[in-house]
Amino acid sequence: MKFLALAFAALSIAAFSSPTLQDMLKLSDELFNKFDNKGALQLLLNADKEFPHDAEVLWRLARVETHLADHMPAATGDEKDAQLEVYKTALGYADSAVTVDPKSSMAYTYRAVANGKIALFKGVFSVGGIVKQVRNDCESAIALDPNNAIAYYILGRTHAKLAEKPKMFRWPLGLAWGNIDDAIKFYKKAISLDPNFVMYQVDLAKAYEENDEDEKAKEQLTAIPPIPKRDEDDDSLKTVAANMLQELEKK
Repeated sequence: MKFLALAFAALSIAAFSSPTLQDMLKLSDELFNKFDNKGALQLLLNADKEFPHDAEVLWRLARVETHLADHMPAATGDEKDAQLEVYKTALGYADSAVTVDPKSSMAYTYRAVANGKIALFKGVFSVGGIVKQVRNDCESAIALDPNNAIAYYILGRTHAKLAEKPKMFRWPLGLAWGNIDDAIKFYKKAISLDPNFVMYQVDLAKAYEENDEDEKAKEQLTAIPPIPKRDEDDDSLKTVAANMLQELEKK
């Protein structure tokens, strides 16, 4: 198996001793960055057994479980319920990471990510409490690490999602705070911190279009093609960006 070959190669430096936690975390990141989510998961589960209650292991488990759920085949009925359970598993790991280390910015970040996925799954406007928790966790993550691009992006996406419905309908739910201007502000901050992430660029372009700023949207979209692939969805997102640009140029 590819995972085992990589694992043995990477851990051979510790031929006469057990791999350290840092060895295992480094290899799990390498596997994740190569889109080998199952390999990363297995390694992190082993790390969790050897080094229990470690926040660095736990938030990475939340990250990889979320990605695995994201890429489950389109499903209905019981299969869809199974996908929700994987998101809940991710949330459990992230929640444990926050408990173990309440000063871990990434723990709050991936709790926000997992809760955000659950909110989207259930319907954002039916789970106002979860949405508020997403915002609170993003703000906690940013307070702990002002350079946390992911937290800024999730905060921007939360505002953008809420802004899809008029404020008067969100007010009774306590969600009137979401707005497209803040979505744009937080997307731009995420991009300033990490300019080579296709998803950030696409969502900023969508927010500009929603805000009737078509020229800014087109400028954003034209910057996307050269960005190197960093996520499993980058190829499909680049197609979305190309289609968006084509439609905007027709206006």
